[in-house]
Formats: sequence, C-alpha cells, structure tokens
Amino acid sequence: TTWKMQSLRDHPECARQEYDRILDTHDSGLYADVSFELQAPEIGHKTAPRMAILREQGVNGQIEMASAFDRAGFDAVDVTMSDLVDGRHVLNEFQGFVACGGFSFGDVLGAGEGWAKSILFNTALRDQFEAYLGSDNNLTLGVCNGCQMLAALSDIIPGTDHWPHFVRNRSEQFEARYVMAEVIDSPSLFFSGMAGSRIPIAIAHGEGRAEFKTEAIADAFIASNLTSLRYIANGGAVTEQYPANPNGSRAGITGITNTSGRVTLMMPHPERTTRTVNHSWAPSDWGTLSPWMQLFYNAGKQF
Repeated sequence: TTWKMQSLRDHPECARQEYDRILDTHDSGLYADVSFELQAPEIGHKTAPRMAILREQGVNGQIEMASAFDRAGFDAVDVTMSDLVDGRHVLNEFQGFVACGGFSFGDVLGAGEGWAKSILFNTALRDQFEAYLGSDNNLTLGVCNGCQMLAALSDIIPGTDHWPHFVRNRSEQFEARYVMAEVIDSPSLFFSGMAGSRIPIAIAHGEGRAEFKTEAIADAFIASNLTSLRYIANGGAVTEQYPANPNGSRAGITGITNTSGRVTLMMPHPERTTRTVNHSWAPSDWGTLSPWMQLFYNAGKQF
C-alpha cells in the first residue's frame, strides 16, 4: 500500500526502485571501509586560522559547522550575508569560508541559486567573491544549499569547467536519509588522503541532483577527475538507483572540486556526522570522532 501511495505522490520509478530494494534479500546493509586513520593537524601557528561560517536567511547548519572547524583548530566566526553587504566583515579577514546548509530562504526551489544571484548582481560583492575564490591562499567549502550556491558561482571560480548545477531531486521530494558515500581521488584539499573510503553520511536536501547542460559536458566532467564524492549502493557499486542515490545524479556525483582543490562542494552533511554518536549506525571500533572529521583536519593542515 505504501509503495502504491508513493508511486502516486513521488516519481513512480523511484518508488519502484525503493520497493525493489526492500524485497532484495541480498542487500548487505550499511558498512564502513576507511582507508586512513584520523590525524589531527599539528598546530604550529600562534593564532588560529579564521574560518567564516557563512549563512543566509534560513540557514540552520552553522552551529555544527562551526563546531567541526573549531575542533580542527580554527577560529570559526559567524558571518551573515548582510555582514558582507554592510561591510561589518570582508572575506579577506579569513583564511577560508564555508557556505552552510539548511533551509535558506525557507528552502524554496532554487534557494541556492537565489543566494548566488545576491552575489552576482551586487558589483561590490561579486568583486569581493571573485578575488577571494581566485586566490591560491584560501579554502572554500560549500555544503547543501551552500553547494548549490557555489555551483552557481562557477563563472567566477577558476578551474570549474563543466561543473554542474544542482537541481530538484529525481524523486521530486525532499530527502533526509543516511546513505553510503565513497571518497574519490581528486585534487580536493579537504579530501586529501581519504580516497577509496566508503562511509555512511547524512543527507538532507530537496535539490541535490547534479545537472549538466549536455551529455558531452557530463562526460567531460566525469573524465576531468573533479568528482570528489559519490553515492554507492550497499554492495559498494556506484549507483544511480533510488534511494541509495537519493537525488538521481549521474554516476552518483554528490561532491565536486575545482582544479586547484581549494574549492570543494558537496550535498551530504559531514559536519552533522563528525562524532560517532551522530551516526544512527557505526562500527563498534570507531572512537569518539567519526572518519568524517578528517575532512576538517585536512583543512587545518593547509595553514
């Protein structure tokens, strides 16, 4: 009955794929295969690098994000877009910034795109972001709405040829799940040394499907080695099947980077799963911190 109702409400093929997975007696379930050991950076600087925790109206992921960067040795600073507009802060005060996730603008469709346009259509802000994102000294991370926002700024970010935009999930629904993701070898400084790891992670978004203008552009992007994170089925294979791939992205794409590795975008929420207790399931041999904390440690190693 639930499957029939879901077929009417959601994308019918996605509903069928989820029903088929329930019936699959060979599904191995969640697991973790981690290729590295957690390694905190050696703090050699007297002053902690400053990380701007950037948010827009409605964003709700800034507290977890600040906590993760603080734990990695940063001085996390709450910065709103109005702070930048009014000049209370400028990006050059910080060694990095992270565009946070959550329900920006009430999570209306295209919220991240709207966030990007508030930058692109403001000459002073556009110039500030373009100079910052083009620097070889800064780090930038975008998660969830922040991922969608930064993807829409690709014209002012070097090394982003063939980047996708992130649009409505194929399921036609907001997806809040705990899924398997695989770290891919890429230039991303955030994922340095983590390639090959397969770890469960939280996702919560309505618009996470990577969309390319043409099939040729999609092929070129996949060949460019700029995918940093992708969805996999519980058996380990890259998947486009729902719900293991909750948004229908081609080749499971859910995290990307630019050629310098200094700008990384992803739809899943590593900041919500940095502690083992954050996970609804975790291996018994994990310590207090989960492997996703390494992403923030890697950022700290750059300063």
